[in-house]
Amino acid sequence: MSEPLLFHSTRGAGSATLEQAISAGLAPDGGLYVPEALPRLSIDAFADAGTLAEVAAVLLQPFFAGSSLAGALPAICAESLSFDTPLKPLGQRANAYVLELFHGPTAAFKDVGARFLAACLARQLRGESSQPLLTILVATSGDTGAAVAAALHQQPGIQVVILYPDGRVSPRQAHQLGCFGDNVQALRVDGTFDDCQRMVKAMLGDTELQAQRPLSSANSISLGRLLPQMSYYAQASLAIWRTHGTEANFIVPTGNLGNALACVWAREMGLPIGSIHLACNANTTLPDYFAGADYAAHRTIATLANAMDVGAPSNFERLRWTFPYDNELRGQLTASSVNDATIRETITRHAKAHDNVFCPHTATAMHVLDNLPDDGLPRVVTATAHPAKFETVLEPLLGFSPDVPGPLAAMLYRSASAEAIAADESALKEWLLRETVELSRA
Repeated sequence: MSEPLLFHSTRGAGSATLEQAISAGLAPDGGLYVPEALPRLSIDAFADAGTLAEVAAVLLQPFFAGSSLAGALPAICAESLSFDTPLKPLGQRANAYVLELFHGPTAAFKDVGARFLAACLARQLRGESSQPLLTILVATSGDTGAAVAAALHQQPGIQVVILYPDGRVSPRQAHQLGCFGDNVQALRVDGTFDDCQRMVKAMLGDTELQAQRPLSSANSISLGRLLPQMSYYAQASLAIWRTHGTEANFIVPTGNLGNALACVWAREMGLPIGSIHLACNANTTLPDYFAGADYAAHRTIATLANAMDVGAPSNFERLRWTFPYDNELRGQLTASSVNDATIRETITRHAKAHDNVFCPHTATAMHVLDNLPDDGLPRVVTATAHPAKFETVLEPLLGFSPDVPGPLAAMLYRSASAEAIAADESALKEWLLRETVELSRA
């Protein structure tokens, strides 16, 4: 058996195994888990890998080597990555593509990481009937919570608690978050996503609370969520390499930075990826930094692209670990901000001129593509969510609502509820200590 790869905190805490990093979510010192070093792979290593699950099994093998989950990795990938992430040409521009990541159960890219994490946790918990209930805390700006809830719904030994900013997610997103019941509880927070994220991190770092009620996270701060997200960038870049013999250049809608970081790490591992551009909404923390300002978290602004309404992106810590110096980091990525008026204009123009309907988040990336020179370089826009989740934005612009995918429609038929809570760590701690859910570990 090979020596397992160890993981460390971005803030310097001691080492952890893969299993420990996945179970804990956040490192003991409040940092995010990163590998000792990012492995390198050759393009030839993927010669026999075509499907998303096959690519993921090759890509993630170095991270799982020597762990108790290593032998199960192909099965984990096959089980969790069973839907398509198609790379579709944009007919109006040469060598331009949309990478559609919204064909999973909850119609958002978060299904990839959430289902993979759930498959890992299920195997780690299997046979541990004497262990106390594990509570997964999730801060969501719209899509993460539903993906995690769907992946872990009725999972023995696990409770899911979702925190979302009340009034700052779309109506259909809010319905998804509250429609599961059983072992899933939604809390609508009187604040912003950054408040939700702060509250979750505070609970994960509360040793007194952890002693009474074991906690973990399924946000993109979770290594088990982040690692599998590299797989769709690997698959798409390999497809373009095999077709064009050149690197793929990605434009990624960006909020908490997990999706974009997955693209960066895939490139660092040796995949044929060229430039990476961060398409942000009116929350300018990242565009300001990449334009040369000192890094500083901003107060969150509510926008049409609500899942990207983040003023303090957590994964910036991992980005700094990857490239420790400002001049080096700024040389790796570019970033821009897109306001609501431009999002509306982009959605309307592409729907009318090209019959392409995009969600507000994808529209930020489409705007970036529209303003790049048509130089024939392969460029890929990452489409993060199905437009039907945002009918209140799209219907006034287009005069119709996009068709609702079957799995999303089934969720919308269920009743939904969420409990109100203050944007305060003590309120969440009190709730967690008060509420218990009795689940069978069958």
